[in-house]
This record gives sequence, structure tokens and C-alpha cells, in this order.
Amino acid sequence: MRVEMLIVPHCPNGPVLRERLELALGGRTDVELAEHVVDDQAQAERWGMHGSPTLLVDGRDPFAEPGTAASVSCRLYRGADGRIDGAPAVEELQRMLGTAATGGADRAAGRSGRGRLAPAERGLRAVQQAVLQSFATTGSPPAAAELESAAEPFGVPAAEVLAELVAEDFLTLDDTGRVQAAYPFSAIPTEHTVEISAGPTVWSMCAIDALGIPVMLDTDAVITSTDPVTGENVRVEFAGGKSAWQPATAVVYYGVCPGNGPASTVCCGYLRFFTTRATAEQWSGRQVDLSGAVLDQAEAERLGADIFGPLLSAPAR
Repeated sequence: MRVEMLIVPHCPNGPVLRERLELALGGRTDVELAEHVVDDQAQAERWGMHGSPTLLVDGRDPFAEPGTAASVSCRLYRGADGRIDGAPAVEELQRMLGTAATGGADRAAGRSGRGRLAPAERGLRAVQQAVLQSFATTGSPPAAAELESAAEPFGVPAAEVLAELVAEDFLTLDDTGRVQAAYPFSAIPTEHTVEISAGPTVWSMCAIDALGIPVMLDTDAVITSTDPVTGENVRVEFAGGKSAWQPATAVVYYGVCPGNGPASTVCCGYLRFFTTRATAEQWSGRQVDLSGAVLDQAEAERLGADIFGPLLSAPAR
């Protein structure tokens, strides 16, 4: 099966569709996945693009109604629940691709597969980026005054913005109202540490979050974690745009357990580094109601980059 993504340059829903495809495919090796950037109407007509993003399966758009005209416009999809979204839901992609259900693993990719970049409206993105910048430069969340400064141009109190960011699962707060986690960062120790070049050492919420930090910050970094089965270290070094994994057999398990709540409680504990595919499968087989897939190094890095790469480069308004 050949699966192709057609997107216009800088399409904000391109990374969202790729995240959902990664989850829907679940590590299948019989699928060839490609991505094409379409610049104009002539190319759209030649490729059979019905808005960005368009998905082709063996050259056919399974989501387009008969007679739909080719277009480079923004494309919207209506889900089974009637909600309009910028890409098909993971469950719809699974049905279309003939893959097994993941039991909601798309939540691990960020807000039911909708990504981790907060909307620019009402100061949400500005405050989110202020929190992320603080973690990246100091290793800690910002003080209240910094949050108020980020929210002030939008005429909204920082506390109100934080409450909405929490409700939409962009970050979590502790009992005192201070930021406890802002994906990909954690204010409390986790098993995943990231040494940022010329910066602090930080904790990440999960393995995918850790892999996204060097891309988001466009910097070198060293990630250290532990295989929960063997206790052995897993180390990933990013230097000069390249990565080196130790051991060379290391993988990432990408999964989720049933239940409601933020990704920090239902997903992050199940996105982990392992020294081998065998230990990842051994560990996942012991978990109750866990669903997901083992990702190789390239898949895990790509997912981390797609989710977290745009978070600080996107304009705040």
C-alpha cells in the first residue's frame, strides 16, 4: 500500500495528519508513506489534491466526494461525532487503512491528535511559549509576573489563560497554581533527562517529548533514560543535526491505557525508551489494557519533531 500526503507549503495541519497516520499505521512495514508539497493549482490538479492536507491511498483520495474539484485551499474534515477538524481522526484512518484500533493512543500525540501548539487567540500561544522558553533557558517554569507580561497584550489575566491551557491539555498545574508540566517539559523529576547544549538540564514528560526538545530548540542535546525491564541506560545524542543512539538497538514504545484525563496521566508513563524491541514487547505485554506500537529510532524522532518542532517557531499572534 502506498500512502501519500499532499500539503501546501507551511500547512499547519500537515504535522497533525502525519502524527495520526503514524498512530493509525502502528508500525506496519507494508505501507510506503510519502509527503509532497503542492505549490499551485496546476500541481493540485495533476496530483488530485482536494485541499490541504489531502491523503491519497494507492493514488485515490478516500475522503473526497465524487466530483470534488482540485484545490490548494485549506481542507476541513468532519468526524463521526460531527466535529470539524483539520485532518481525519485516527480511528477513521484506521478504518480506511484496515489497521487495528489503538484504543485512543492518538491522545499521546497531543490533544487527541490535534497537536501541542496552542491557538494564537486569547493569548494562549503567547503564554504557552513564555512557559516553554522559561523551561528551555532556566529549567523551571516562569514566575507569575512573566506570565502576566505575556498575557497583558491580549487583555486577558494570566490565570484565565492558564486555566484554558490546562483545560485543553497544553500544560498542568500543581495545587498552588504553579506550572507543573508543559509538554515536553516537566517541573518535577522524571526518568527522562535532557542536557541542553549551553543550557540547563531538564526533565521531559516522556520519550517522545524528550526527542522533540532538541528540534524545538534547534540545538544539540543529550537525552538519558532507562529501560524499565533491564535497568540499562538508553542515551540519545543530538549533535550537528544528527543523532546517535546507545545502544544501537534502542527503540521507543508508544502507547496509552484507557481512561480520561490529561496525557500526563494516561499516556506519558507508556511512552518509554527500551534497549531492544524484545524488552519493549516484554514490558508492554505485562501492562493491563495497554495499546500502542514499538517505534524504531527514525519513527520516534520524526514523531517528536512533528509534535514539538513548531511550538516556539510559530508566531504568537
